[in-house]
Amino acid sequence: MPKKTYFNLMNNTVNPSGLAGLTDAPPSKSLTQRAIAAGLLSGGTTVIRNASFCNDSMAAINMAQALGATIMQQEERINIIAGIRPAGPVTLNCGESGLALRMFAPVAGLLSESVTFTGEGSLVRRPVTMIREALIQLGVKVETSGGLLPLKLSGRLRPGRAFIDGSSGSQLLTGLLMALPMADGDSRIDVASLTSKPYIGLTLGLLAEFGIKVENDDYRSFIIPGRQSYRAHEYTVEGDWSGAAFLLVAGATAGRVTVDGLNPCSLQADRAVLQALEEAGAGLITGPCGITASRSELKAFTFEATDAPDLFPPLAALAARCEGTSRITGVGRLRHKESDRAEAIAEVLGAMGIRVRFSGNEMLITGGQAKGATVSSHNDHRIAMMAAVMAASAAGPVTIAGAEAVSKSYPGFYDDLTRLGAVIS
Repeated sequence: MPKKTYFNLMNNTVNPSGLAGLTDAPPSKSLTQRAIAAGLLSGGTTVIRNASFCNDSMAAINMAQALGATIMQQEERINIIAGIRPAGPVTLNCGESGLALRMFAPVAGLLSESVTFTGEGSLVRRPVTMIREALIQLGVKVETSGGLLPLKLSGRLRPGRAFIDGSSGSQLLTGLLMALPMADGDSRIDVASLTSKPYIGLTLGLLAEFGIKVENDDYRSFIIPGRQSYRAHEYTVEGDWSGAAFLLVAGATAGRVTVDGLNPCSLQADRAVLQALEEAGAGLITGPCGITASRSELKAFTFEATDAPDLFPPLAALAARCEGTSRITGVGRLRHKESDRAEAIAEVLGAMGIRVRFSGNEMLITGGQAKGATVSSHNDHRIAMMAAVMAASAAGPVTIAGAEAVSKSYPGFYDDLTRLGAVIS
């Protein structure tokens, strides 16, 4: 069975403490979810090694089972016996996973049965009109509740040409790229203003591993041959740069931390955290046992986060310890996350005595000594982790209300911090 975290209470207090040691990167939930969908569509048994069992991944597992797959979970491994064959209409609960919703919606369009998508928490407040606009171009009838969940699909996905606006993210495009290879003919997807391009690189890489061919014209158009077959095989999930970014920032601001299990050549967008750490003057070493970040005199940095919006919270924690004012661009990507993440970052840092202001699409953070405080996670996993990392080098204890939010992506986060020397109650 997957490892369970010990720290799962509503409130955690993280005390100032030096951090030192070695820990493994958590598995990538993003790649785990993609592999689950590919396993569902494959002809045979797919084995996913080093799988993430966070809440988002569990939502994807439950959805794949509801769509007909047989799934067996073992420690750090998922076995998927393919089969997209539900008996009659089905309802899929996405939990709070935006990727699961946007990826499985086109996949569900391969069925002749109607499929209804529901969700929980912040997902029920996030718009789904972009899913409707894309799928109706490909023959699927789509009903929403005023542009929100529940989302009901009926009618099969047909091959053809569709246009999507990629300015709000890449997850829907990922779903289309995964579903259309199994359509009855060739398709073309044209995309305008695509953000988070590295995540599409991840999708294309995974599709290639499962034997699927897609032609990519500079991320502006995608030619997808139809009648392809996914190849069931053994797939190993990379370490997650999104979760590891918090650990590396913790090392740079509160001690010396080595994170093992990361691919230094990964296509994951959040590998760019290394650029920000280097510009800020953190000690960085890439060695055979992983990547080490160590505390030093930190200076303000500038970072473009439009293609890596999940780096905002760890980089905010880094900027809070830098001398001067750091600038992080891409605030517009933060409004429809698990929280209004821009306002959540500003509120938490402000409560800890760190000045945050906005200038257009930029977040400006003036570093200093964070103070102890009681803050809210805003039910956002990345805000909870940001506050915990800042607490390690703060002037007093930081109590995080809603600390359990980390289970969405990184259930073992507090365990790993504790092994590195953090004092958490």
